This record gives sequence, structure tokens and C-alpha cells, in this order.
Amino acid sequence: MASSYKKIVVMGLGYVGLPTAAVLASRGVDVLGVDINTKTIELINKGKIHIEEPDLDVLVQGAVKSGHLRAASAPEKADAFIVSVPTPFKENHEPDLAAIEEVAKAIAPVLQKGNVVVLESTVPVGTTNQLSQWLAALRDDLVFPHQGADKPIDVHIAHSPERVLPGRVLVEIVDNDRVVGGLTPVCSEKAAELYKVFVQGECHLTNAWTAELVKLSENAYRDVNIAFANELSNVSDALGVNVWDVVRLANRHPRVNILNPGPGVGGHCIAVDPWFIVSSAPEQSELIRTARLINDAKPKSVVQKIKDAAKSLKTSNVACLGLSYKADIDDLRESPAVEIVRLLADEKDLNCHVVEPHVDVLPPELENLSNVKLQSLEGALKEARVIVLLVDHAAFRAVDQKQLEEKTVIDTRGFWS
Repeated sequence: MASSYKKIVVMGLGYVGLPTAAVLASRGVDVLGVDINTKTIELINKGKIHIEEPDLDVLVQGAVKSGHLRAASAPEKADAFIVSVPTPFKENHEPDLAAIEEVAKAIAPVLQKGNVVVLESTVPVGTTNQLSQWLAALRDDLVFPHQGADKPIDVHIAHSPERVLPGRVLVEIVDNDRVVGGLTPVCSEKAAELYKVFVQGECHLTNAWTAELVKLSENAYRDVNIAFANELSNVSDALGVNVWDVVRLANRHPRVNILNPGPGVGGHCIAVDPWFIVSSAPEQSELIRTARLINDAKPKSVVQKIKDAAKSLKTSNVACLGLSYKADIDDLRESPAVEIVRLLADEKDLNCHVVEPHVDVLPPELENLSNVKLQSLEGALKEARVIVLLVDHAAFRAVDQKQLEEKTVIDTRGFWS
């Protein structure tokens, strides 16, 4: 049966929005991608991409060439709108929903009866309902789902959080199951119909509030488990025990699966989303809060190790290998590696030789620091006596261990262990 969705607007062309737009366009749907970054718009309309993701460049190029995908700075009338914009938190860990409110202002003038609006951004519980209220305040000629069942609903609104792994987005966006939560059962059904245009996994229908908490729970679960591993590494250091041996041997137990510790937690999801639960139910989320604090504190303990090593060797040169928040991607959002380099740069007697094979320039928080420079792996290994592995990029696997002789190596990922 042919889909009723002929034209779709995707609001936000980042790490999830652009792949979503490209996959939809590859299915023959006319897609307008909307973004506030003019350079992003220009690149996409040339069939090029601004992010690193396997095969995305080929898909976007084909979609633009076929005429099914184009980018602009403002939305147009369409059958459905998918919202995929950032949802960071403020300094006090309170959710910042300004981008979603701006989306509401942008799409409100072009909404029509029968439209479907799906919020994909990870958000605090109740945000999908808030989106409905924002839209209703701007379009009193339309009936929105939060207004009750007295009249037929004109615009159906739902939440369907993304569940994709960087580096595998184009596979997982199609194959993974989707949780689809509408503000009404009909909203859920309408949104599920939209996703069935390209999703081969199963669509699990629920309500919006449950769908919102599902995504937050998935990331908080992972954060708590990482916090256990990171705290175990702190305990091991204090007791003079090799944490990698502890994890490896403990995991020989048939019902134990401890994660590997690291330098902290990064990315726009795991490092951020648990705070949305804490902000919504602070008295009921002590474990989640504590896990966040443990993981947020890990970069400082790594920095102390580096400072101690540099002092012991009487050296000022430190090689920091990796800036992204996980291996083999270019995403630096909330990266503990970036935080570690920034903290090291506060020590004016230290020089940070940064190696990141997936970026060409330092991020804004590092680019103007006189004692931080981006250089080649060979150059950093040659100049520095303290080598710190922060990200387990495949490119670092090939390092000749002879190059590490007579140097102090701090392997925060257990990559070379």
C-alpha cells in the first residue's frame, strides 16, 4: 500500500536529522531538510555532507541528484514534520528546550489539517505535550491533541526517540525497532505509519510520556553501568591493583558483565540525558545523579595522573591521543577527552600535543590556547614523554610499542593493555 506521506520536512540536519532525511529521500519521498547553519545548507544542496558517517555522502549525493532531497533555512507546507534538534542542558543541569520552541515557531505558520509532527530529539518527560501547547498558542485555528477529545484532532503529535550508534547510523536507523509514543493512540498510529516508510524494525506503540522516559532510561542505564566501572578503576588505583585484570577476571563469572572504565562519558546522549530524569524527579533519582557525578569527575582524576607523570619525568610535553567522545568518529560533543586537554592547558608549564585523525582543526574551547596544538601521531610521539590514550581510535592500534619505550603511558581505555 502506498504511503500517504509524499513530502516531509526534517527540522535539524545533524548527526540524526541528515541521515533520516537522506534515507526518506532514498525511498522516493520529497524531503526538505531545514537547518540554521547556512554552510550546512549550501553543502547539502551540492550533494555534500558536513558530518562523518559511513556511506552517508553517497546517499545524500544520490538523493540530491534525484531531486528528492534539498535543504533550506525555513520549513514549507508538508505532510509531516520530523524534529531532530539539539536539547542540551543549562549550567545548572536544567534542560534547555529553546531549540524545540524555535521549531514550534518555525513550523506553526505552515501547519495544515492532517499533518503529523514527530519529535525525535531526546527530551524530558512532558516535552511532547509542551510542543503541542506551543503550537496551539500559535495556531488557534487548529485543534491539537493536548486540547482533549471534544473535537477531531487536526495535527497529530508524537515522540519517537532515535536509537542509533555513530558509525552505524544508516544501518540502525532502518533495522532498529522504534518506540513511537503519541499524545493519543491515533497520534501513535499516524507516526508509526510515517516510520514504516523506511523502518524495517518493529514499531512499538505507546504514549508520549512513556516513550520520552524510555529513551532517558536507556541512556541512564548505560551511564550507571559506566559509573560503576569508573568508580572501580578509582578504587583499583587507590589499592595499587590493575583494573583491567579485575574487570577481565570478574567477567569470567557467568552472571557478571562489568564494562571497561574510561576517561569519562561523552556525546550528546549519555552525558546529558540522565540529568533530564534528575531534573524531573530529583528525590527519586539519587543513583542516577550519583552516576553522573562520578562520570563527570573522571576527567579530573585522569588529569591528576598526567600531571603526576609529567612532574616525575620533569617534562612539559604531553601527547593526548584522541578528542572525540568515542572511537572512529568526528563527534566532539561533551567529550571527556576535550575536557581533559582543556584542564591540562590550565597548567601553563605543560604543552599538549593533540592527535585527532578525524578532525582538521581544534574545537573552539581549545583553538586559542597557546600550549595546545593539533599535530600528527608521529610528531606527538616524538616530542612527548608522557603519552595519554584518550580515545581508542583504530589508527592508534598500529602504534609500534617500541615508540612508547622510555615513556610514561597512561592508557585510559585499556587499548594497549
